[in-house]
Amino acid sequence: MTAKKKTITRLSSDYMEQYDAQKGRQLKKRQRLIRRLVLFSIVAVIAIGSMATYHVKQRALQAEKQEQYEQTKEKMAKLENKEAELKEEIQLLQNEEYVLEIARTNYFFSKEGELIFKLPDTEPSY
Repeated sequence: MTAKKKTITRLSSDYMEQYDAQKGRQLKKRQRLIRRLVLFSIVAVIAIGSMATYHVKQRALQAEKQEQYEQTKEKMAKLENKEAELKEEIQLLQNEEYVLEIARTNYFFSKEGELIFKLPDTEPSY
């Protein structure tokens, strides 16, 4: 079996030239469409990627700020407690009897005719 070559001769006519030109225009139009779609897809992927990256960074920043807020809130509560204690101490120090009691306890001041004995802080060994 021998393969026969089929040869088709193309006729030169105005119709065939117009048909070829139309096919060429369709091919170029399709190529431009594909290029535009690829370009649009690349731009869309870049835009979506940059927005996603920005969103992730903002969430991390927001979490960090929330943690700082909580720490500051705790610090504020401690400072408010300390302020209340100091105000209470100020009121107590305005009382003369309280000041005298502190002086007697811490600095061994005594009233007239009173003797103060200092006891050792250690436990006896017996």
